[in-house]
Amino acid sequence: VQGNARSEHPELFGAHVMLSSPGDETTIGRIENVEFFRVGQAFRLGRYPVHFHMMGILRRSYVKSCSIHHTFNRAVTIHGVHGLKVMNNVAADVMGHTFFIEDAIETKNIITGNLGVGTRPSRALLNTDQTPSTFWITNPD
Repeated sequence: VQGNARSEHPELFGAHVMLSSPGDETTIGRIENVEFFRVGQAFRLGRYPVHFHMMGILRRSYVKSCSIHHTFNRAVTIHGVHGLKVMNNVAADVMGHTFFIEDAIETKNIITGNLGVGTRPSRALLNTDQTPSTFWITNPD
């Protein structure tokens, strides 16, 4: 998944993948061995390279062995999701929090074996993105 060359300067407006559903696994996301390059949309909430959004309990969804780099707005975002597996991914040159658990209501997610390098500040998203973390986890369980 790749944003075009013009997405880099000055727009910072790349591709993004958002999965959302009312729950009960009506949407299943199995993302594996995918390269994401020039992705995410700077300064826009909800426009992240890989975004699982308000899906409830997920038993069959995952993000595994992916490369996510040169992003304009985070790498992997988990929001209102429980039981997602995020494993063995590499994220580099990321603007804002790299692996981001959004609201602290998310539980039972497995985040393991991931590498994040080159996490950079974002000047206009959340205040915390100005001093970003590679792993933003406010309520681990």
